Amino acid sequence: MAFIDKIKQKAKKDIKTIILPESEDKRVLDAASKVLKEKFANIILIGDEKEILDRANENKIDLTGCKIINPKTSDKFEQYVSDFYELRKAKGMTLEKARETMFEPIYFGMMMVKEGDGDGLVSGACHSTANTLRPALQILKTAPGTKLVSAFFAIVVPNCEYGENGVFVFGDCGLVENPSADDLSEIAISSSKSFKQLTGKESKVAMLSYSTYGSAHSELTEKVVEATNLLKEKQPNLACDGELQLDAAIIPEVASSKAPGSDVAGKANTLIFPDLNAGNIGYKLVQRLAKAEAYGPLCQGIAKPVNDLSRGCSSDDIVGVVAITCVQSQNM
Repeated sequence: MAFIDKIKQKAKKDIKTIILPESEDKRVLDAASKVLKEKFANIILIGDEKEILDRANENKIDLTGCKIINPKTSDKFEQYVSDFYELRKAKGMTLEKARETMFEPIYFGMMMVKEGDGDGLVSGACHSTANTLRPALQILKTAPGTKLVSAFFAIVVPNCEYGENGVFVFGDCGLVENPSADDLSEIAISSSKSFKQLTGKESKVAMLSYSTYGSAHSELTEKVVEATNLLKEKQPNLACDGELQLDAAIIPEVASSKAPGSDVAGKANTLIFPDLNAGNIGYKLVQRLAKAEAYGPLCQGIAKPVNDLSRGCSSDDIVGVVAITCVQSQNM
């Protein structure tokens, strides 16, 4: 069974309600229709019901079973305004500004998740990452025990013997631009948890560099060495190793010569990139050249599931991220 089909099967075991605030986008409406037909989640669209249904009808999209909530007519609007004001008043928020903000679908949807009226939110098809994550951090904040919010991609490489039969988590490829050594260790901890949540398998974490076991020395390699040491101190039972070059991390034959005796080298399924340049380039190379499925950027470290989308996403990409968001919610 394909990776995303397994995720959908997990989602069906405990149906969650996912909020899609970008109802102005045809891809989002199409994805909502597909999710409802596959029956692995409930969907709430944010916006004017007539406008949404007219747009769906124009594009021959069936939204039967979809709940539509308009902030302007919602009986929860004033409650959300008041609660948002209380959350942000120390930062200079006023009631007037809170009311104005709550008309924005992403903020309204985020308050729904905060108040338990939805289990997770997916956005980003027509908004920037910042426009999705800013309200998430303002309203939902970080998860208990988490120092850093970061992003990962679930990468599924067809006909691949490496990783977990071609399944990998890549972190951070979408959010933290230039992580410190401590940041890298936190990204690795979150990414290892994300891998196990999605696959049910144990994570094997490789801290990536252009050096393996001291084959080169610079500030860049030393950061990864320090991050690996911190990771082992924080999570002594986690299978992790570094610094490792990519080939030593995932190819057993290379690992046997470059990192003999490592429990992770040649077997890694969770790849931690040293910065956002490397991570973003790396996932896109694999996506385009290996024709891999790339789901993300998916967020980790937020108190409730919120996931970003690439603005170039397809409706099927959105369906996949909705399914992943459901499984994240189950694990919370």
